[in-house]
Amino acid sequence: MDWGILEREPELARLASAAREAADGAGSVVLVLGEAGIGKSSLVKALPDHLPHDMRVLVGECDDLATRRPLGPFRDLIGSVGRELADAVTEGGDRHRVHEALLEELRGAVLVVEDVHWADEASLDALRFLVRRMERLPALLVLTYRDDELSREHPLRQLLGQVSRAPRVHRLPLARLSLNAVRTLSAGRVDPAQVYAVTNGNPFFVAEILAAGGTGEVPPTVVDAVLARLRGLPGATVDALEQLAVVPSAVERPLVEALLMERAAVPTEPDGHGSPAAGEPGPLTDGVSVLAAAEQRGLLTVTPERVAFRHELIRRAVADSLPAARRIGLNRAVLAALVARPGSDAARVVHHAAHSGDQDAIARYGPDAAKDASVAGAHREAAAHLRLVLRGRHRYAPAELADLLERYAVESYTIADSAAAVAAQREAVALRRSLGDTLALGADLRWLSRIHWWAGNADEAQEAAREAVAVLEHAGDDRLLALAVSNTAQLRMLSERYAEAVEHGERAIALARKAGDPAILAHALNNVGTARWRSGDPGGRDQLEESLDVALAAGEVEHACRSYANIIWTLLDNLQYDEADTFLPPAMELADRAEHLGFLNYLHVELAMRRLAAADWGEAEKHAEYGMHDFVPARCPALTVLARVRIRCGRPGAGELLAEAWEIAVETKELQRTGPVAVARAEAAWLRGDAKAVIEAAGPVHAQASRLPGAPYRSDLGYWLTKAGHPVPPDDSDHPYALQARGQWRRAAELWNAAGCPYEHAAALAESPDPADKLAALAAFDALGAEPAAKLLRAELRRLGVRRIPRGPLAATRENPAGLTERQLQVMRLLAEGLTNAEIAARLVVSVRTIDNHVRAVLDKLGAPSRRQASARAAELGLLPGGAPT
Repeated sequence: MDWGILEREPELARLASAAREAADGAGSVVLVLGEAGIGKSSLVKALPDHLPHDMRVLVGECDDLATRRPLGPFRDLIGSVGRELADAVTEGGDRHRVHEALLEELRGAVLVVEDVHWADEASLDALRFLVRRMERLPALLVLTYRDDELSREHPLRQLLGQVSRAPRVHRLPLARLSLNAVRTLSAGRVDPAQVYAVTNGNPFFVAEILAAGGTGEVPPTVVDAVLARLRGLPGATVDALEQLAVVPSAVERPLVEALLMERAAVPTEPDGHGSPAAGEPGPLTDGVSVLAAAEQRGLLTVTPERVAFRHELIRRAVADSLPAARRIGLNRAVLAALVARPGSDAARVVHHAAHSGDQDAIARYGPDAAKDASVAGAHREAAAHLRLVLRGRHRYAPAELADLLERYAVESYTIADSAAAVAAQREAVALRRSLGDTLALGADLRWLSRIHWWAGNADEAQEAAREAVAVLEHAGDDRLLALAVSNTAQLRMLSERYAEAVEHGERAIALARKAGDPAILAHALNNVGTARWRSGDPGGRDQLEESLDVALAAGEVEHACRSYANIIWTLLDNLQYDEADTFLPPAMELADRAEHLGFLNYLHVELAMRRLAAADWGEAEKHAEYGMHDFVPARCPALTVLARVRIRCGRPGAGELLAEAWEIAVETKELQRTGPVAVARAEAAWLRGDAKAVIEAAGPVHAQASRLPGAPYRSDLGYWLTKAGHPVPPDDSDHPYALQARGQWRRAAELWNAAGCPYEHAAALAESPDPADKLAALAAFDALGAEPAAKLLRAELRRLGVRRIPRGPLAATRENPAGLTERQLQVMRLLAEGLTNAEIAARLVVSVRTIDNHVRAVLDKLGAPSRRQASARAAELGLLPGGAPT
């Protein structure tokens, strides 16, 4: 009986089917998930026998190192792949080269990445790159992971979120074995009920306990089960197993030989460790031959290239059974062997140095390990190495320590660990002061300013920026001074001090041109252009677009992404959604291609804002989730979008989201953060009938916005204050909200419709005195699933004496038994009204192709072959508004 695939036939069939589809050009991603020991590896190991004969299988494993190896699973492929990928992975510094080589190597292959919950950041980047392209590849990507070990903040979460949005995804959660399966495996040798009770059906536990002898001496834990299998092995074999168990990865043959050679010269007895023999160690093969007995017991897998424990749980069981003193000694032996081998991976050296307590080795190899990780794009790993190095900071001279602290601060900033970044950079600045290095101090102060802003600390960012300019003013380095001055301009722009931003920015532009630095020139043009445009000067847009052109021409991806982000944000604020739609795809493609994930996430949040305006609730939430991390500039608007969707759909939890968003926004002291949150809080208060809370939410921020030239959010907030009966200064702008505040609801409705904002269009229409307009608005709210607004409007219609008011969707609609998304519900309701796909697309302000896809999905989920039958089925499920009067 093949234990590995018992009760796994359906999953194996789906894997094989996905592989065959991939061979025909329809690539996909397969997620194999479950607890440790559930049989993930056994399932994928059974796959090759079910593949097309010409399809290769490539397997890489992620290791449980304290700090992961950069590109660890792809390093495992060396020897099985072409020279280009092998060289790219080995050198590691050019992520684009690695990704392109992977893309080429993967054609016609199945790539299995085992234990991806242990993947390093560079590997996760590479997998993100592949996931976005799998549907266009004749290939299959299989990822195995332990879903029960993923915290909310686990780095794998983002990759899994991206996978869930891929066009072709197969999820294979593996269940535990049934009692019948355990009975089959027991084959009458042991009491299956007892085995099942002890193991709860975990296949690995079952297998280990049966191999250990079953009833009579059934071990209470898997550690006991594994140790039971070690009984009777030669002492030298047990020693060798213990030595290999402290290496959290497959062990390559040269390292095996280095670790076991001396043991190969030691004669052993079955029940003892033997004694040293005279003479030199035996031939190279003797080092591996001592493992033969363990291989025969099924504890190890031995190949000409490497040795690995048959299961990670076996390795852990052996390692965990060791006394701490012996474990330290065994790690010291691995450390010595790695240091003696030229070209050893610095990350592995540091891992074993840490586990053996060798602080000298950490100090020597840690900085290089961090550098390798950073170059490979594994910034989490780089930060972890530097964190470990800095525990021994007394080993470094002050200048070297300042460099290490700065590196750690930048890596922490990159991974959005704001607290660590601020603390490290402050310490670096303090050291620079004591050293009297003016240029280094000025550069570090500029970094400190940026890191403070990233952390949401506006006052500290401004103070560090001021001092950076003061220190560099007469230091004789135009480039560093230009960057410091441009940083000041950026902070002035972000805090709506537009005139000052332009003044500092123009000086930075002149300095950047003098220094011949296009990166700083693009940065400074961005600040000046954004400040001018947002203060009402349309000429600022040209300058902002110039900054984009300069950055793109110079290959400065980060600065180009920032230019894109500021252009898009301003277009969204100005309700120029069609134009924003032209900038979003190239911006996201650039950030995606360059793996600038911070900007990519920020652009996703901007896309969420765009989809919110289109009342595409599901897409808005999906893209907002990209911003739900510690990066304040993205998290605040992401929280706001998520809250507004809940507010407009009547779902719980908006208050908590807005409370956090407001706390962040107030700390930043930026209107671009406080404005949208205040608008959302005012809208929520109005929908729950609390006019006083509307005034409290909108009043102070409206006063701030009214003092600024061309400031956005003034019209939005003024509108809500007007609705709540609070007088505001006249707003003679042509913003739709300003028109509504002046009672010009029809013109406002036309502008909202032209801008592609169906919710706002319905809300403006609802302000008409004509009941027919209000009923049209009600139908639109119902189609959008905007329950709170619809409820208020129904109450108003009843007060007006309107007799035939369509009922809203039934409770079953909210429970959604058909599994339709919010957007699919909208499409279904409009489809039931008899609208064509083109008419639905016009109503929801999306493309006809998008509606075609939604209609197909609706028909599929409802199991209906036609639109008419889909409408009937939706009515049965309560997914349509009723027609009876209320």
